Amino acid sequence: MTDHAADLALALELADLADAVSLPRFRAIDLDVQTKPDRTHVTEADLAVERALRGRLAEVRPNDGVLGEEFGTEGDTHRQWILDPIDGTANFLRGVPVWGTLIALAVDGVPVVGVASSPAMARRWWAATGMGAWTRSSAAELGASEGASDAASGAFPDAHRLRVSGVAALGDAALSFQSLAQWRDAGYLDQLLDLAQRVWRDRAYGDLWAYMLLAEGLIDIAGEFDVKPYDLAAIVPIVEEAGGRFTSVTGDPGPWHGSALATNGLLHDAVLDVLADSAGAADAEGS
Repeated sequence: MTDHAADLALALELADLADAVSLPRFRAIDLDVQTKPDRTHVTEADLAVERALRGRLAEVRPNDGVLGEEFGTEGDTHRQWILDPIDGTANFLRGVPVWGTLIALAVDGVPVVGVASSPAMARRWWAATGMGAWTRSSAAELGASEGASDAASGAFPDAHRLRVSGVAALGDAALSFQSLAQWRDAGYLDQLLDLAQRVWRDRAYGDLWAYMLLAEGLIDIAGEFDVKPYDLAAIVPIVEEAGGRFTSVTGDPGPWHGSALATNGLLHDAVLDVLADSAGAADAEGS
């Protein structure tokens, strides 16, 4: 197995840089907000964070490729850094603190390093393949200077290893569905309602926060539609190294399929079965 300690150290350094750029603009009264062609919002902070991260990667990893939300794809895709400068832009521009920067490294399309940094909540989560998944509060104090091996081992004074829940029955599970509109627009609203009736509790936590709650063992299922690789790539190793499972809603691995389903692993097949059975029933009714 390839050792990604140096890659993880760089990802943590990039997260420090992102926090330093984004947090001073959070709740700024003069924040510039524009509308993109797809009618989603982009702030000056989104653009500034991605520019800063791309600039640093060009200095230290000039042979690696980059895929970012705001400035697209450049370079080699064998080793590709995947960046979401501000996941939760709508929250950021409204002053809601649930947002963060997502930084991933994918090798041949497989995410092997992931960092999710949420400076407004003073939290950070990180993982690398074979090195576990970890979290720490006071995220702004993290830095590559403290060492990738320390980051992976959880040797920071207030860091602890992430582990998904041991909930094994849908009737005991907590579900986050992100947005009713996403499931409706994808044609899966009936499936969501069926799943929600089978679980113990359902909520819509949204954006990166739902997946981090799952990796911490606080909820058991999270799913959504209308997502891009930069929304998901950093999440994959964090969930998987915490012991969970990550696929599309139809069971395809990786962040490339436009939807996401993350669970504690124990529930994954059961959730896929519910969604497939509900879809089949809906098709039969419509025929």
